[in-house]
Amino acid sequence: MAFGDVKTPKGLGELNKHLAANSYIEGYTPSKADLSVFEAVGKNPGEKFVHVQRWYRHIESFTSAERSKWTGQAVPQVSGAKPTVAATKPADDDDDVDLFGSDEEEDAEAERLREERVKAYSEKKAKKPALIAKSSVLLDVKPWDDETDMAKMEELVRTVQMDGLLWGASKLVPLAYGIKKLQIMCVIEDEKISVDLLGEKIQEFEDYVQSVDVAAFNKI
Repeated sequence: MAFGDVKTPKGLGELNKHLAANSYIEGYTPSKADLSVFEAVGKNPGEKFVHVQRWYRHIESFTSAERSKWTGQAVPQVSGAKPTVAATKPADDDDDVDLFGSDEEEDAEAERLREERVKAYSEKKAKKPALIAKSSVLLDVKPWDDETDMAKMEELVRTVQMDGLLWGASKLVPLAYGIKKLQIMCVIEDEKISVDLLGEKIQEFEDYVQSVDVAAFNKI
């Protein structure tokens, strides 16, 4: 799939629409598809594109070592009918990605910002933090009946905040007799949070939540 030039408002709008219903570019776990789009976006797009902003912060939270282990295929980035990133000669280690792109007419301010980003990236890479084990969890949160306020239920679920927990995208899935369940994605740090504990926290909202089930669980 492609979203047009994600450096433009139109391309970001297409990407924002996709991420409104999906936690990642493809599938239920981060992949090279996310990495390629993340690098093409280049910076946090701000609250105007709220779903892209949420996804960008999530991908940004992973270390270079973690991203290098992701599988899948990169998504070709386009600008009009031409690739935004041209083929380049092989580089050493994982420095074969142009994080920032290039402009034919960079002014002094743009060049200064680019140098600062390169410096920050180099410093972050040099620190080589320890690999943090994480898991991607898809939860099914079921209400009592069709009169349950699902928007309020999701709001309450997202109030559960713990160190090592990051909420992702969500959607309502029909069950039967007009009842819908809340399907919500999250990423947890394995050493800090257990799925059982998370489920117990959510079920404390007993006026809204009947049960919590794990629909999918994947190590990242």
